[in-house]
Amino acid sequence: MNEPLKIDIITIFPQMLNGFLQESMMKRAAAAGLVEFNAVNLRDFTTDKHNTTDDRPFGGGPGMVMKPEPMFAAVESVKTPESHVILMTPQGKPFKQADARRLADECSHLIFICGHYEGVDERIRETLVDEEISIGDYILTNGVLSAAVVIDAVARLRPGVLGGGEIATAEESFSSGLLEYPQYTRPPEFRGMNVPKILFTGDHGKIAQWRKEQAMERTAERRSDLLDNAQENSKNNP
Repeated sequence: MNEPLKIDIITIFPQMLNGFLQESMMKRAAAAGLVEFNAVNLRDFTTDKHNTTDDRPFGGGPGMVMKPEPMFAAVESVKTPESHVILMTPQGKPFKQADARRLADECSHLIFICGHYEGVDERIRETLVDEEISIGDYILTNGVLSAAVVIDAVARLRPGVLGGGEIATAEESFSSGLLEYPQYTRPPEFRGMNVPKILFTGDHGKIAQWRKEQAMERTAERRSDLLDNAQENSKNNP
């Protein structure tokens, strides 16, 4: 059995993780020993009576900035030589399915730094962080929400978490660089809407070709940028 993926989430709002980690797939993965979650309360690493984790920015300006002292102490309390430290920030690299696969395959311990307010002291980013990730060009109230998105995308790719091995994720959107083809289930007819007849033929070759054509068509319609990338990759990897 593979070693569990260890995930530490450093935040001033650990209770926000309860519903996410204690339901559905994440709960089952933890119960099966496939993933180990640990919410680290940043306030536990403060040294003043007010448990201060932020302060005003030098040079002036709106908002507050996360202080370095408690963050360094929190990260160092869980960090090992195998750790990969991720800062969730709008300034980070856009998160893609390929990143989820890379983190799932290559990492045994992930530490997520969840910022708040106007972000973190630059010394945290420069010294503690291995990778900066953004889930989109928009601003959230804090990094817990975005960390949860990345954790879900990564954890579900670990062996055994979905229960279907590689098959469960082999033909999802983005797995081949394209959006996924349309899916149907029972009943075959619903309110005058019918399942395509080709899916009843039992001809797996023709079904596979139809699905490929549908995936190409859907990607061209909705995400032409992905189609361009897929075609370029096909040329480079014939």
